[in-house]
Amino acid sequence: MLILFTGAIILTVIYVKWRYTYWKRRNVPQLSPSLPFGDMENPLARKHGVGELIAVFYRKFKESGEKHAGVYVFASPNYLPIDPELIKNIMRKDFQHFVDRGFYYNEKDDPLSANLFSIGGQKWKNLRAKLTPTFTSGKMKMMFDTLVECTHPMEELMASYFVNKETVDIGDVFSRFTADVITSCAFGLECNNFKGDDTKFRAHGKNILAPRSKATTIQVLFATALPKLANKLGIIFIPKESSAFFFDVVKDTIKYRRENGVQRKDMLQILMELQESNVNALTIQEIAAQALMFFLAGFETSSSTMKFCLYELATNADIQEKVRDEINQVLKQHGGKLTYNAITEMKYMAQVIDETLRKYPPLTFITRQCIKDYVEPSSGVTIEKGTKVHIPVLGLHMDPEYFPDPEKFDPERFSEENKHRIV
Repeated sequence: MLILFTGAIILTVIYVKWRYTYWKRRNVPQLSPSLPFGDMENPLARKHGVGELIAVFYRKFKESGEKHAGVYVFASPNYLPIDPELIKNIMRKDFQHFVDRGFYYNEKDDPLSANLFSIGGQKWKNLRAKLTPTFTSGKMKMMFDTLVECTHPMEELMASYFVNKETVDIGDVFSRFTADVITSCAFGLECNNFKGDDTKFRAHGKNILAPRSKATTIQVLFATALPKLANKLGIIFIPKESSAFFFDVVKDTIKYRRENGVQRKDMLQILMELQESNVNALTIQEIAAQALMFFLAGFETSSSTMKFCLYELATNADIQEKVRDEINQVLKQHGGKLTYNAITEMKYMAQVIDETLRKYPPLTFITRQCIKDYVEPSSGVTIEKGTKVHIPVLGLHMDPEYFPDPEKFDPERFSEENKHRIV
């Protein structure tokens, strides 16, 4: 028995080492992967986040003059495009080969993980067709008044800080604000996160997005590399109590609205109308999954973007003054009222936000999964079906070839005169 066990281990090691020559055998540059994590850092002693590590790979291969490269997550070969033209082909021209995002989800054990961002294939196409009417500028404009209402408690809190000359934890303030906005616009509920301790919405959001333990990080890498096996093992990343909370909120809110004839200008109302449609009917589970996606996608990303933006304005007084002047000028033209149209006229403000997203991207890399064999035109290399492709967002954003002096916060990069220079 011991001999069989030992033999199995030896064969596994031999197979994985052979697997680590996958890209080399295809004449694609690669690093020197090692057992068991491949090119990834040991999660128990890592120095970088995954996006930062992909940016490190990007810089290494670009400095060597490579246009693309191969990396390994455990024993899974992943493709890393370096040249912007390759990236444009993958994300635009030949997108039909890379429709799937390669996110891990477990519909059986964690139904709310099966949202538009995570699912792939025909399921994604069907759900996208149902949801396309939801995310239009007209629908977003419809929710704008709700968003403005959510700013009033934040204004009152900030005014009290000013009067009392108190230090402001701006990250906490923005976290409460985004929780209020999303729960109101997505679920049609008033949460009042500024009037006490965390609401259940914010508490569950923080629970889902809490920093991962080292054991969970290993699970994430494992599920990313071997999703089918992870599904069989029942691995989930949304705590069951949080999943149950969001599902019950959606179910109970829909039931209340229908029984009482209540209608609101929010995303849940739009999804309810889709559910009532004979053509694009949504199940209650699909509605809950999209509502949770909407909440999680905006909760941390929006608050962190606002936090970084405010930091840069605080350290760049000239930019801050220019933004303030624009805001005052535009609001004066709109009778002092903050409206959807007024926001769209704040061009310099948009440049400041774009520059914030460049320097501090909420997504430091984007993953796509090849759904049918793809021959990369310039090299003739075949990217096989099932291969994950990582777009090095952070690496590109901090590349001095495309953004000179990348550490400098410069909104003029996105002005009408300059934005054509962006690759």
